Amino acid sequence: MRAPLPLLLAILMILGADEPRTLAAQQASRMTGPVTSPATYSGRSTVYAPNGVAATSQPLATAAALEILQDGGNAIDAAVAAAAVLNVTEPHMTGMGGDMFAILWSAQEGRLVGLDASGKSGSKIDVDALLAAGVERVPNRGARAVTVPGALSGWSALVETYGTMTLAEVLAPAIRVAEEGFPVTPIIAQDWAGSVETLRRNPGAAATFLLDGEAPRAGQWFRNPDLAQTFRRVAEEGTAVFYGGELGREIVAGLDELGGFLTVEDLANHAIRWVEPLSVDYKGYTLHELPPAGQGIAALQMLKMLEGVDFSSMRHNSAEYLHTLIEAKKLAHADLARYVADPDHMDVRPEALLEPAYLRERATLIDPARAAERPEPGEPTMASETIYLTVADRHGNMISFINSVYDYFGSGVVVPGTGLILQNRGAGFTIEEGHPNRLGPNKRPLHTIIPAFVTRDGQPWMSYGVMGGSMQPQGHVQVLLNIIEYGMDPQEAIDAARFRHLNGTTVAIENLDPEVAARLEALGHELRDPIGVAFGGGQAILRLARGWAAASDPRKDGMAAGN
Repeated sequence: MRAPLPLLLAILMILGADEPRTLAAQQASRMTGPVTSPATYSGRSTVYAPNGVAATSQPLATAAALEILQDGGNAIDAAVAAAAVLNVTEPHMTGMGGDMFAILWSAQEGRLVGLDASGKSGSKIDVDALLAAGVERVPNRGARAVTVPGALSGWSALVETYGTMTLAEVLAPAIRVAEEGFPVTPIIAQDWAGSVETLRRNPGAAATFLLDGEAPRAGQWFRNPDLAQTFRRVAEEGTAVFYGGELGREIVAGLDELGGFLTVEDLANHAIRWVEPLSVDYKGYTLHELPPAGQGIAALQMLKMLEGVDFSSMRHNSAEYLHTLIEAKKLAHADLARYVADPDHMDVRPEALLEPAYLRERATLIDPARAAERPEPGEPTMASETIYLTVADRHGNMISFINSVYDYFGSGVVVPGTGLILQNRGAGFTIEEGHPNRLGPNKRPLHTIIPAFVTRDGQPWMSYGVMGGSMQPQGHVQVLLNIIEYGMDPQEAIDAARFRHLNGTTVAIENLDPEVAARLEALGHELRDPIGVAFGGGQAILRLARGWAAASDPRKDGMAAGN
């Protein structure tokens, strides 16, 4: 018999609460560098679980994942269920109106699989007409920023191909939470409050997401019955109701009234892509990221450029350590900004950006004595706001899953009656003439959301991610080095203070020691006050010899729990 959700939540809050922090000690014998305490300590323990485990950014989503595992579903079913619940509980970050990506380890097939469920721009885009009308930049909000939402197609493809349950069964927890409501959690309430003006600009968004004209407060009850009904329509009629069917026609009609670029045919023609992850080796580990149009290639470049660095001589988050990583990030993002776009429109092969000789040459540009202002992209051989979650099950399946509507509340547009915020992923394009990522019809924009996966000797080792726009590649590298080079356990690695390079020489760093700050400034770094800077929220699951270790970021409202 399935435990009632409130009882299940109470159990989850206890699981792992008093587990000893032993993973770092277990790993120390096979890791280089000193075992170092993190610069930030949340008081959370790494969660150890014998069978299945889930780590998400909101407790009800974690509960939904474990509910699915308890009912006989696998990690893939549970991840989609959690994503749908997050559509309800973190609507400013994610949902069916956005895009999603995943990297999963299929225990049955014994291999990694990548999924790109991102949508293209509308076929009604006419760049020349926009320029003639005086448009100087790509629309950032509103109906013109909406691209085809790919998330639902990805949810369905995952469940149908690798799950054990039906999409209707997997959507059931989200339908229940949307219909019955829930008390809003503190960090989500804070983010929601910062988006009130965006929501007020669109009647559908205001009616759906504001209570008496304001954002819900922490602890205040919130319901989204329209979204519950939208999920029911999908559960009963299948994804075709959205991709070209009645629901899709309603959404396109609503966007048409606001000058949108999508057509019903754009929705009907949408297709997911099963893709082969790109990877680089690093000291016995292999980091896997999805290929463009995502920015995962920047994390791979950054990590590989750091392979020759002797971290054993550097204290964690010392000036030398931070300077080295920041400069590697700048080089990787210079290439990202120049070359990465819809793979059908790139003029460089993604693999060329990962050639070891090319990256060794790029690494020589890191000046240990001076911060670079704005490095130029290299010359290889020619050829968002977000949620992240991860789930593993007793069969050995693991999934690294990310879903986003881009900015807080995406486009800010809700077609009345749907309860669904639509993404503004079109803002990821540029209007620069000749650029591979230039705005145009039926193109995928440069994508920020990236799941990560690490293997050892061809076997799954860790599924993890750090959300938050351009924070993601630099966050992936920082968390991974915390574990590999500094022997931290997953929760310590997630907790540890992070930097976020912003632009030029400007960087924000959490909990920075004044002496380290002075040394960084002497190297030419401009230090920004970290208050108000998003350092991302991460989750991780690490495979043990038997069982799992999991962590969830204290920078979000979420939790990790297992069974």
